[in-house]
Amino acid sequence: MVTKREIDKILSEYKNFKIATICSHSSLQIFKGARALGIKTIGIVKKDKKELYESFPLGRPDEFIVCDDYANIPEDELVANEAILIPHGSLIEYTQGKFSDIKVPIYGNRKSIEWESSRDKMFEWLKKAKLKTPKVYKPEEIDGPAFVKFPGAKGGRGYIIVNSYKEFEKRVGDKECMIQEFLVGVRAYPHYFFSPFSNYGYKTKNGRIEILGVDRRVESSADEIARAVSAGVKSDMAFTVIGNEPLVLRESLLSDYMEMGKRISDSSFDLFNGLYGPYCIETMITEDLDIYAFEVSARIVAGTNVYVDGSPYSTYYYNEPMSMGKRMAMELKLAKEKDMLSKIIY
Repeated sequence: MVTKREIDKILSEYKNFKIATICSHSSLQIFKGARALGIKTIGIVKKDKKELYESFPLGRPDEFIVCDDYANIPEDELVANEAILIPHGSLIEYTQGKFSDIKVPIYGNRKSIEWESSRDKMFEWLKKAKLKTPKVYKPEEIDGPAFVKFPGAKGGRGYIIVNSYKEFEKRVGDKECMIQEFLVGVRAYPHYFFSPFSNYGYKTKNGRIEILGVDRRVESSADEIARAVSAGVKSDMAFTVIGNEPLVLRESLLSDYMEMGKRISDSSFDLFNGLYGPYCIETMITEDLDIYAFEVSARIVAGTNVYVDGSPYSTYYYNEPMSMGKRMAMELKLAKEKDMLSKIIY
């Protein structure tokens, strides 16, 4: 992993930073949010996608860097352009194990992505935060419906349900995975933002958090299987995320969710020196209103795209439309004014 000292040295030579990311996932709102605050942007794009991103006048980046393979981020060119890289799910997935070694300043703590990417570390984090989690099984312990998840930010692609050890051996074998208890309930994905500078929001040990939205994911056949079954079609459930829908929680749940967000934030400082900026706790709410946390996404999630002009929650913090992309740009601009960019960059 590239050291913090190396990144701080690069950052110290920046005069006027630009915001950069791969043209995918949540990049349109990232570019739009930066534009609203007068920050220049760079889109890293493949040649065949450039025309698409050029077609959105308010969502396009100010300039493009065309590359053949997202796995090889054009580091020297980005540094020469004084870029700060915004990590999102596609960037993490495309760069794979190279993410930690990218020699470009990245918004947030790149160690948080290491904890997100490892199922074992993620569950250690959830336990440290004292959140209620689904049971985790060893293959031989499977005695009913169990959720099998594979590493990486793949948007649910390839996840399966198995009902026995025999079925697991047949369908999974020795692939790296995590086996979780299959819970029944409503999925809710709250979008948090942590700032060490803010004077408002929910107080934590090291700053404050805001909740800027909540979404639920539309997952391929898992969300449409009732139609198939009623038509007499036999179909396995698949969990590839196709899109996102807005969700407003009953207000009595907000206290629980803000405490959960606080615990994830506080425990991140105990485990790896902090989680800065956006994050999401992936949860399931049962009919008894018990909330189970089953994953943490330690960066902006695609569900924030449903709130490009603000959400039913951001309106209680801001008198202007506030997306997660704009909130990140606001934080970077504030840190620059305070001469404290290095505090939230690694």
